[in-house]
Amino acid sequence: MSTSVFVTGEAKAPSNNPITNQYGLFFIAFEIDPDTHRILDAECSATLALTNRFVKGLFVRECITEEGLLTERISARYHGSSQRALIAALHHAATKYRSAVGLTAG
Repeated sequence: MSTSVFVTGEAKAPSNNPITNQYGLFFIAFEIDPDTHRILDAECSATLALTNRFVKGLFVRECITEEGLLTERISARYHGSSQRALIAALHHAATKYRSAVGLTAG
């Protein structure tokens, strides 16, 4: 197994969201296997442990390159006030990942 890659993504959360009050932005971090593009671990700047566990469950074992599928999964299952921020942070992290490992967009 090759060495994993760590990327983060960030986005603006709603102003009335506790995440904004505590962190200023919504952050998500991924550890990814660059051979398979599978997400090995994920964590976000949620204020509740349950939120973090739920978000992790949305991503672990999935491919970071399947951004459309992951976005659909978020839209269908995550109905917290940070839904748009989570999607934007995923997009930001996926873009950084593609750049880091030399993948072209698409």
